[in-house]
Amino acid sequence: MTPPPARRRRTGANGAAPAHNLPRRGEVRRAQAITTYGVGSLIAVDHESFVVSGLDEADRSWSPDESPRIHERRLARVLGVDYFRLPPASDDTSKDGLRVRRFPVMHSCPECTELQRYRDFNPPAGRSVCGTCEVDLVPSRFVVACEDGHLGEFPYWQWVHRSTDRGATTAGQCGGKLKLRSSGRTASLRSILVSCTCERAPEVSMEGSFRRNALKDLGLTCRGPRPWLGTSAPTKDCGLPLRTLQRGSSAVWQPVLKSALSIPPWSDGRADPLAEHWAKLRKYTDRSAVGAFLDAVFDEEWPVSLDEVMELLDAEREEDPDPEDEAVPDQRYRALRNKEYERLRAGNDERERSRDEQFVCESPLGDQSVLDPLGVTGPMLVKKLREVRALKAFTRLAQPDAATEPKEMPLSDTPLRWLPAMEVRGEGVFLRLDEDRLGTWEKAPAVAARIERMRTAHQRMLDQRADDPSRSVPSPATPRMVLLHTLAHVLVNEWSLKAGYPAAALRERLYAADDMAGMLVYTATSDSAGSLGGLVAQGEPETLDSAIRSAVQRAEWCSSDPLCVESEASGTGGTNLAACHACVMLPETSCEHNNTLLDRALLIGTPDDPHVGFFAHVLGC
Repeated sequence: MTPPPARRRRTGANGAAPAHNLPRRGEVRRAQAITTYGVGSLIAVDHESFVVSGLDEADRSWSPDESPRIHERRLARVLGVDYFRLPPASDDTSKDGLRVRRFPVMHSCPECTELQRYRDFNPPAGRSVCGTCEVDLVPSRFVVACEDGHLGEFPYWQWVHRSTDRGATTAGQCGGKLKLRSSGRTASLRSILVSCTCERAPEVSMEGSFRRNALKDLGLTCRGPRPWLGTSAPTKDCGLPLRTLQRGSSAVWQPVLKSALSIPPWSDGRADPLAEHWAKLRKYTDRSAVGAFLDAVFDEEWPVSLDEVMELLDAEREEDPDPEDEAVPDQRYRALRNKEYERLRAGNDERERSRDEQFVCESPLGDQSVLDPLGVTGPMLVKKLREVRALKAFTRLAQPDAATEPKEMPLSDTPLRWLPAMEVRGEGVFLRLDEDRLGTWEKAPAVAARIERMRTAHQRMLDQRADDPSRSVPSPATPRMVLLHTLAHVLVNEWSLKAGYPAAALRERLYAADDMAGMLVYTATSDSAGSLGGLVAQGEPETLDSAIRSAVQRAEWCSSDPLCVESEASGTGGTNLAACHACVMLPETSCEHNNTLLDRALLIGTPDDPHVGFFAHVLGC
């Protein structure tokens, strides 16, 4: 990572930006630039703190050599872009890397206890030390944010002078300097003391600064700061309430990620040469018009035959039935999942495909009837898969999930035709639940009652996040969705023990709707836990039967029982029932729903009603 230049960089004779001489401040993996340290996030490097710059500036520094393009047409169509780009590498071979800006600007010196802007300490070039004391400066531990995604400095001056007449003076006009020290008596906010040398206000602690209305009571609202876009970014009063946050809190930045599997006919790379022209190409329906367009675009031989182009156009229109519908983005994403489900059911035999095929899905050779007593059917061995995960936007304060994307903050101040993304490859196991048995089970009154409690709590949380509660997204909580979600979690835990994969290297992908009842557990990582065949081997019927029985039996007991299994509400906003970190919760990177909408009792039942569990018969109930 490198800080932004103080002025616009000059270009060379050919118009290309030359390599800069800015110092490096640390390293992040490419995957972290999507999931952890994306645009607008805060990153700590040694004793310094920075915010990752927006794509308006990064677009000028992300060279094609370090951030190559990747293509996934189905996902690009859903997100309204033409292509994706890998984040630039930040290792020793990188010539540029990610750009960052110093934030927060307020720093304190532990020696002289002064609290002021970084530049006011007169630090030596390239060092973050106090110009007087020559000790390392400490970035402010506290920042403020609003639910629209703005991020700003904590208002220390107003906090200290809150007992004086706020209308008489404004910040910085009292003639004094701020001081920050720690009494060392406790580790709480009460021991962090802030004062002003003007002596108009007494020394105060930071206790109470995290109250929801703490800054509102001072008459402060959000003014719309966006430090990741630089000082030139236009700001206007937002007016929303401000919340105080720890600089390293996960609530400061949450990514909005979208992903798609590459499936035929898009999974062999044939459409990649046409990516930049697809928006115009898809307007044509007649073969002759398509051929004329290809002649105009490509002077030499077409990279794709006309028959293949027509096949790709037909496949895209099948997933995009009504372009005039206002709800088309939501429809497109549902259609994207529907097509993946159909392809996972149908398979894609490796023997019939070329070596360039990125999606290989085959039926196991064993006798699948051994799974019938479990109510599981249709296992498929996904021997090769490719997933593209794109960073669409980010949120603050509210955590996005699969059902809603609350108050997104875009990555750029201007519209872009691309988004940052990661391309990962792996393997997996797909399975479905028997529709007849599932239909009978989900109609049981006890099952419906538990789901209704979860759905009500989840809907309440979605309404609170929505700008207009009357138009909030309905909760996806249904009996089959919660059952599939919980089953996926216990299988991930089981396979992490039996197959040698760390739980964080496995991911779930749920297909739960009126006409879908399946799930894919797969490994799609860019590290050493990639595709070695170990997970695919778990999909053979006899092995899968043993794994499901073992996972269900393991879920029968939790170290937090009986509190866990008898819980009336747990998790964020009470959106879980019998679920905790000791039994079914997974690392956040493995779960599509941020560990919400989980209920272990739907697998194994409860002490009062064992038959509420779909797999209760496995336990002999």
